[in-house]
Amino acid sequence: MTNDLTENLFSLIKSLSASEKRQFSLYVGRIGINTDSKFLNLYKVISRQKKYNEDEILRSTNVSKQQLSNVKAHLYKQLLISLRLNPAHQDIPVQIREQLDFAYILYHKGLYQQSLKLLDKVKTLALTYEEKNVAYEILELEKIIESQYITRSIKNRASTLIKQTEELNKLNVISGKLSNLSLELYSIFLKLGYCRTEEEANGIKKYFHNKIPEYNFNELGFREKLWLYKAHLWYSFLIQDFLGCYRYSMKWNDLFKEYKHLIPLHPVSFLKGNHYLLESLFYMNHTKLFQTTLKHLEDSLRDAQIPHDDNISALSFLYVYSNKLNLRFMQGEFSNADELVSKIGRKIEKFKGRLDEHHIMVFYYKIACLYFGDGNNKKCIEYLKKIINNKSLEMREDLMCFARILNLVAHYEAGRDYHLESLIKSTYKFLIKMNDLHEVQKEMIRFLRNLPEISPLEIKNEFKTLHSKLKKFEDHPYEKRAFLYLDILSWLESKIEGRPVKEVIKEKNEELSR
Repeated sequence: MTNDLTENLFSLIKSLSASEKRQFSLYVGRIGINTDSKFLNLYKVISRQKKYNEDEILRSTNVSKQQLSNVKAHLYKQLLISLRLNPAHQDIPVQIREQLDFAYILYHKGLYQQSLKLLDKVKTLALTYEEKNVAYEILELEKIIESQYITRSIKNRASTLIKQTEELNKLNVISGKLSNLSLELYSIFLKLGYCRTEEEANGIKKYFHNKIPEYNFNELGFREKLWLYKAHLWYSFLIQDFLGCYRYSMKWNDLFKEYKHLIPLHPVSFLKGNHYLLESLFYMNHTKLFQTTLKHLEDSLRDAQIPHDDNISALSFLYVYSNKLNLRFMQGEFSNADELVSKIGRKIEKFKGRLDEHHIMVFYYKIACLYFGDGNNKKCIEYLKKIINNKSLEMREDLMCFARILNLVAHYEAGRDYHLESLIKSTYKFLIKMNDLHEVQKEMIRFLRNLPEISPLEIKNEFKTLHSKLKKFEDHPYEKRAFLYLDILSWLESKIEGRPVKEVIKEKNEELSR
């Protein structure tokens, strides 16, 4: 058994809840001979371990080193079978698959009428819950039975099956193309972030319009509409059309209001829709609507329709706390961050096996911004280092670039001028390497590079000069993205006015909300 499968077995056992452990004990105990089996002994030893220890396993069980690989594989399979039988995991897709398996068994036993009756029933269930790929499989088995045996089940049965197959095949093709496009756009966003130039934006626009399939909206069901809205959402994010983001995230959320019975089947998509609506409102700076939507998300998580498994728990943390940080930025509330940050740190540790590194680093960047806004530059630098020193990190290039820009500003604010020159050089090289050196960044680096030569009497005028240079980029289609990550203008205004940056941001947000 490979190391990967060993780790998978260990993590699977450690993920079991108390009820799942009881279920497994009942499952293996159904046959008396299993009570002292090698795979069960292996399970008991691994359950006690805090860290996988093969030497302890060999000492504590009657499993030889040569047998261990096969016993691990068998135990892994038995655990999955037990979990599949657990009522907590018997959701609609699993039930549909199970009924389809039963229909195959009846077919192979020559009980064709029974098989067809079961298939017709489960096909209705599959279509009700938008499981159209399985519904297509069901139709294919129905056609096999009808083409091999004269069942005389229904008049004009052949034409009915052919029509259903053609309709489902058409929708499955559209869904496949839309899901591919959505995934491709999401992948581009994770790699690069927002479009940096008009050339990039035009490339994305051309790519999107060439890839999106032709469709009749009135023929689309829940699944096809969901992928359509996802594709449009990522397209809008990439080209920084935040009104478009808001429009399609609203359509996404409204879709679940129309198909409420599908929320338990697609809880991840339901939560994501709420999260991206919040993201859109954050970038549009609609504070009151943001607060209402965040409360709705938190209330939804207490709804019995949302399954409370490990995956949902991790995603709930990610979406709720990411937006709690965003709300603080919108309101200019940077003080007393330690309690929130500490809670986020504990949650990251708890869910680190279920959160990808990209999202963890985004948390660190937001925390760094929070501390920067509160004037705690040492803490800000501490969290930025977690991003900058992570050499294996594959996250949005734009965030990696702005983490370095913020790092420069925080070092200046913390009075660590002796590091500034080397940091400016390394940051400049990094931005060139990432092809991300734009006017806002150039002006910032130029200003910071010249700081040591500026007289304290002239420093305020220099801040004013930089502010006037950057102000013209605030509404620039592509340069404005600099202000999405770091409110440089508010920082400059705080230096000019001699006030804390959090006061400036809070005042601006209060004016916008009036």
